[in-house]
Amino acid sequence: MLDYRFVDGTRLTSVVEALIFSSPEPLSWEKLSEIIQKDEEELSLDYETIQRIVTRLNERYEENDLSFRIEETGGGFTFVTQPRYHPWLSIFQHENAYRKLSQSAIETLAIVAYRQPITKPEVDQIRGVDSGYILRQLLEKMLVKVSGRADSPGKPLLYKTTKYFLKHFGINSVDELPKPREIDEILKDDDMADHRRLLMERQMELEEGDAKEMIEYYEEERSAESGESADENALTDQDNDSEQSEEKLRKVDDTDEREDDIQGSIDHEEEDSGASDTDTDSYSSNGSGK
Repeated sequence: MLDYRFVDGTRLTSVVEALIFSSPEPLSWEKLSEIIQKDEEELSLDYETIQRIVTRLNERYEENDLSFRIEETGGGFTFVTQPRYHPWLSIFQHENAYRKLSQSAIETLAIVAYRQPITKPEVDQIRGVDSGYILRQLLEKMLVKVSGRADSPGKPLLYKTTKYFLKHFGINSVDELPKPREIDEILKDDDMADHRRLLMERQMELEEGDAKEMIEYYEEERSAESGESADENALTDQDNDSEQSEEKLRKVDDTDEREDDIQGSIDHEEEDSGASDTDTDSYSSNGSGK
């Protein structure tokens, strides 16, 4: 099976290698078998066969002293660089996957990983501070996800780690996470002193960056609220202006009506006066005729 060749002469091991290499995520043995069987239906690949193919590929990499290997992590097979190259890679990348997380994010992620599924109020209670902002960061980094709602009052969201979390830390399941006792033993090791110092220095830089990002986040929130208030004030001013304009129009109408009434009174008086003059003239004419 390991020496199997397709009709065009392509080796089965090379096909498996190409599929794992081209996949951005760890590729499960089931998916590998499914893809290959679409072209060769009579070819049956199980987990043990895939493992033997990966072992042969890794032996070839070892013989040629290559810097990478295929490992099973995050629920599938993926290419990883060997640990001895990490110092150079960390210099090239300026930070490795662990250092991308602030101390607050690591604390929150550890709580979720060891107590999952867990709600935000439970995380807040363990940490003693609000963890909403940190949880949003972890969601954006795809390290945690929402897995449902708790049955407690308010139906708070439940959080758990993702497959990307497993890949991020190079494990296959959360059962492979170190126990608290093991972590204490590792941190007490003298060989970890320099590493801890570097982490602390980098942590200070990250916390400064997180503080700046958090300030910008809340400033944006306040700006949005101020914008809404300004819009409301503008609408209120517009309403007031409309009311004032209507009041002015009413006053003008009232003034016009009063002027019309006055003019009507004047005209009426003039008509009465004209009529009186006419009567007087008639009376004078009649008197003189007598």
